[in-house]
Amino acid sequence: MAAPFFVTEFVLAIDTSLQDGSFAKISLGSYSGDEPGMRNIHIRKIKVKREDKLSFTYRFKTRDIVKNYNFSEALEMIEDALCDGFHSATLFTTQFDLVLEKKTLKTKSATHKELLSSDHDRQKNRLIGTEGKDYLHELNITDDTGKVYKNAQDKYRQINKYVEILSGLIKNISSDKIKKIVDMGAGKGYLTFALYDYLQSQSISAQVTGVEFRGDLVNLCNRIAEKSNFTGLTFAEGTIDGFDCTDANILIALHACDTATDDAIAKGIEAKAELIVVAPCCHKQIRCEIEKNKTSNDLDFLLHHGIFLERQAEMVTDGLRALILEYCGYSTKVFEFISDAHTPKNVLIVATRNENAARDPALLDKIKAAKTYFGIGHHHLEKVLSL
Repeated sequence: MAAPFFVTEFVLAIDTSLQDGSFAKISLGSYSGDEPGMRNIHIRKIKVKREDKLSFTYRFKTRDIVKNYNFSEALEMIEDALCDGFHSATLFTTQFDLVLEKKTLKTKSATHKELLSSDHDRQKNRLIGTEGKDYLHELNITDDTGKVYKNAQDKYRQINKYVEILSGLIKNISSDKIKKIVDMGAGKGYLTFALYDYLQSQSISAQVTGVEFRGDLVNLCNRIAEKSNFTGLTFAEGTIDGFDCTDANILIALHACDTATDDAIAKGIEAKAELIVVAPCCHKQIRCEIEKNKTSNDLDFLLHHGIFLERQAEMVTDGLRALILEYCGYSTKVFEFISDAHTPKNVLIVATRNENAARDPALLDKIKAAKTYFGIGHHHLEKVLSL
């Protein structure tokens, strides 16, 4: 049976845009067909082995499926889709947008004035893309076409860098040991959403919980999670020290202020988490200890200056955290999370659990010696852990 005229005209416009080089992308929506869980299809032009193709991202409630077709195959697929289940579509070109809705075609001003990248390899290397990511739009990272806002470019890069780091760490953990992930101090949930999105793409069905004490942000994030059909992602109102992290396999705390980072680390240790990842912030507790006791040592010429004292307090705080984690059976690494151009809080402490590690008394001696040298009465983390 021949396709309706409005579908034929729409497909013809796609063909023309591909031929004249003005094609940007296509979205198909308003699905009511027989495919369970189908939501929409996003289509973009890519180059695979020097051949132009159209890449279809079929978005379901719990997964995405990507398939690539040559132009003639793609046009047939689009026509079939519009005749069988999809009731709306938009063709984006650099000259105009063509909208198909309620069996009518409308031409609008072009959303994209420049062509989108067709570099397939470059797109693959970005773990969190923008196509069809409703949560990125809800979080004001992208517009409704998937384009990253200019003022959100740094946040988007930060999200991808964060997931890139975590993806490498998660790959070293057996998937059967990743059932519960807790993100302490989740804030507006940018990184929590991105992590859950990545886990979904890797078929890891962990329960992810973002903990945040501001109720308005918790409500906002839960609404976005529900709208995005992220059934394994929830946000809970509460404090870091008051949240129950029992059985957490991975514990994350990014920019938890001052001793809240220690509370998060302690929760991870007590839960015997396989992985603890923290980005410390506001190292006030140790700085106050150093300033109060004013111990004389070889670093007096540095600590005389406030800015150096602040930096020294940061290094001593995090150095002691790493030692305490090692004493509690974890291997630790401390490295830069993301460059200063995007955020000044750029230190990441990563701790991986050694299941059979015994507590080494020599590490306690090293911790005690460091505290004495800098005039530190106590470190909040050791106090919480009762060491």
